[in-house]
Amino acid sequence: MTNNDKVLPETPARFDWMSQAPEVFKAMLRLDTAAKQGLPDSLVNLIKIRASQLNHCAFCLDMHSKDALAAGETPERLLQLNAWSESKHFYTATEIAAIELTDAVTLLTNGFVPDELYNRVTKALGEEKLVQVISVIVAINAFNRFGVSSRMVPGHYTPGGTH
Repeated sequence: MTNNDKVLPETPARFDWMSQAPEVFKAMLRLDTAAKQGLPDSLVNLIKIRASQLNHCAFCLDMHSKDALAAGETPERLLQLNAWSESKHFYTATEIAAIELTDAVTLLTNGFVPDELYNRVTKALGEEKLVQVISVIVAINAFNRFGVSSRMVPGHYTPGGTH
């Protein structure tokens, strides 16, 4: 790398929402813990990474990708996630249903969750898991909005750590 090829400096975070609103942060952690109960970590990680891709939350992408890799997820599946509709053969039917639902719930400006998708996802997941998956989607979307608003800085997260 030449002097002209140096990486750009980090942009500092705007504010530390976790320390400025500790009760909100604790409530978010409780929601996250409750949401993912009964779901495989691999599925939860795919949901969190996919929503974070859609929301452009660099901090959450860094965190959840590192957590997924540390838990044994393959780099190939993570790299293909942004193009999942062309790479379905990397995922199970349950994972694709959850990813499709993540897209629909995260991108609400595209309209409501279509009945056809809801019916397909309910069939693939069952009603109990459906509610848990929606809960994970809601929780990560909330975390993404804090991350994007405060411009949390990616790159410093250690797997197994906290937000």
